[in-house]
Amino acid sequence: MQINPSNYKVLIVDDIMSNVLLLKVLLTNEKFNISVAYNGKQALEQVAAEKPDLILLDVMMPEIDGFEAAKQLKESPQTSDIPIIFLTALNSTADIVKGFQVGGSDFISKPFNKEELLIRVTHQISLIEARRIILSQTEELRKTIMGRDKLYSVIAHDLRSPMGSIKMVLNMLILNLPSDTIGEEMFELLNMANQTTEEVFTLLDNLLKWTKSQIGRLNVVYQDIDVVEVVESVIDIFNMVASIKNINLRMEAPSSVAVSADIDILKTVVRNLISNAIKFSNPGSEVVVRVELNRGRALVHVEDHGCGIDEEDQKKLLHTDTHFSTFGTSNEEGSGLGLLLCYDFARKNGGELWFVSKKDEGSTFSFSIPLKK
Repeated sequence: MQINPSNYKVLIVDDIMSNVLLLKVLLTNEKFNISVAYNGKQALEQVAAEKPDLILLDVMMPEIDGFEAAKQLKESPQTSDIPIIFLTALNSTADIVKGFQVGGSDFISKPFNKEELLIRVTHQISLIEARRIILSQTEELRKTIMGRDKLYSVIAHDLRSPMGSIKMVLNMLILNLPSDTIGEEMFELLNMANQTTEEVFTLLDNLLKWTKSQIGRLNVVYQDIDVVEVVESVIDIFNMVASIKNINLRMEAPSSVAVSADIDILKTVVRNLISNAIKFSNPGSEVVVRVELNRGRALVHVEDHGCGIDEEDQKKLLHTDTHFSTFGTSNEEGSGLGLLLCYDFARKNGGELWFVSKKDEGSTFSFSIPLKK
């Protein structure tokens, strides 16, 4: 850390003129700005007026000694952060303890050594510089957090709701306006707009939830729910999306499985896994969602028979540092955030998430949930 001594003011307080002059010469040669006081009362007045960065304070002075002056300085919020180095011929344990008790940062024994003095002064100045850097970075971080929270608010209120409305309208249009009614070209444009809107809405929804999770604003509320019922409700939503791509979406599960989980988190994981399965499946294929019991846990598997993931890319999944993403079979674009969110949310629900995949054969993503106790 580079320090410019000319940016710092040192107040020298000593009732002996020769000591003041010697200290002044030594520190002026090092380019420090120097101010002097000859007793405790004058020191208190100058500190209030000049706000020095460091105080070299003699202990043995008439009227107000160094210990008392230091005590008063540390009791004032305006001067409590200014470090104090005591200059003293006192070297008993009791005196040293008292010096630290009243707020001293260091001691220099009289008669002092030039090298020792400069090292101790420079050390305190380094601590001041480090504190300033920390305060500056803290302020920058505060502004960054304010900007992030503003972005969070925009995503939550100003973007997500209207995008959801647009998504619903486009879904209805593409289902009720076949290509032989509006022409192949217009139908393709409508399909492209629908696909893009779905991707943007999913990204906004995932980004909103991921931000909530990362900044600690995600409230996890465990309750007893039927995981089969939850999965069925998500499948009902995606049946329309799957039919547009000519993909059969079906479920294999017992009649009911009671688990203890946060229902919103559970829906988010299921929704993202089914969305990915559809995205990476070939038209005319099938996506199967299976629910089963295994060793006191419910397991949910989402299996597709699409393009799969090669072994090298599998290593990049579920890691925030790689943030891997790729295109779907119909060039659907992804951010890579959905799987990271699923991994995080599965763990928040008390379970784990894992996958198996083979290139050109398909993938199965699975997660576990604790059963109802």
